Amino acid sequence: MSEPSDWSLPKRLQPQAGEIAFDLDAALAAIVTLKAEIPDDAFTAPILGSERVGNGVVIRDDGLTLTVGYLITEAETIWITAHDGSVVAGHALAYDFASGLGLVLPIGRLPTRAIARATAEPSDVGDTVIVAARGGRQHALKARVFAKRVFAGYWEYVLDEALFTTPAHPEWSGAALLDLAGRVIGIGSLFVEEDVDGTSVQGNMFVPVDLLEPILESLLATGRAPGPPRGWLGMYTAEREGQLVVDGVAETGPAARAGVRPGDVVAKVAGERVGSLIELFRCIWREGPAGTTVPLTVSRGGRTLHLDVRSADRNDYLRKPRLQ
Repeated sequence: MSEPSDWSLPKRLQPQAGEIAFDLDAALAAIVTLKAEIPDDAFTAPILGSERVGNGVVIRDDGLTLTVGYLITEAETIWITAHDGSVVAGHALAYDFASGLGLVLPIGRLPTRAIARATAEPSDVGDTVIVAARGGRQHALKARVFAKRVFAGYWEYVLDEALFTTPAHPEWSGAALLDLAGRVIGIGSLFVEEDVDGTSVQGNMFVPVDLLEPILESLLATGRAPGPPRGWLGMYTAEREGQLVVDGVAETGPAARAGVRPGDVVAKVAGERVGSLIELFRCIWREGPAGTTVPLTVSRGGRTLHLDVRSADRNDYLRKPRLQ
């Protein structure tokens, strides 16, 4: 998540005029640069940093910008740089923890036309797509979808069907994944390196924009998705050699308060054995919304421990944005 640089993708990786049937320049003009400044003592600063730079996609003609949520969470100041170089301040309007998507509203006129969105459902493995990032044509990447499947992240995050593309774009955070009609179908979240049929593949994971549609009106009205928040434990867990190992806990989070320690191996949630991150998080969420007590069975140094963790609303631990 660095400042724009004077580099270009190799020509062979850039989409060429004869390969696409939409106005690429018009689509790229809807991609903006987001620079967020976060207080050093913010909850996420030690992990995500206090200065974050990435991409946003203008999805409404008033400048409403869609991005990946970790770029803007706890942001005290946001600056939006349009394709023509003009800069306006922005307000972190919403961050949905379940999808990982965030919304920024410009404070002032943003001279950028919105880009259309489309469902990612028709996209299939092998399809050609365009990864569009700030910086114009030289930062546009012709890619292909190499997987569509469930994704689980150690930060208590699950997508039922994420999009995975290759080759990797070096500035993926908040980048737009475009179909061949020039519509946004995904928002860039991660760099990934995976084994595909015995070959190591580097690429990016994208959050489907389909997840935005059912919650957009609520995000605009309240800053949050509808319904009660999911329970959060503040427990950073990894799959390692067939076990779920706690690599860390949020210092003041529910898991730490309940006595969970790094190195613990999670075996059961509410008596149900769990063998993957997907099973772990889904079992936790099935117990109930934030505030529900979640019984964990963990092993530590050969001992079996039963710990009751009272889940929390992750949002309660974060600094709230202020309208500038």
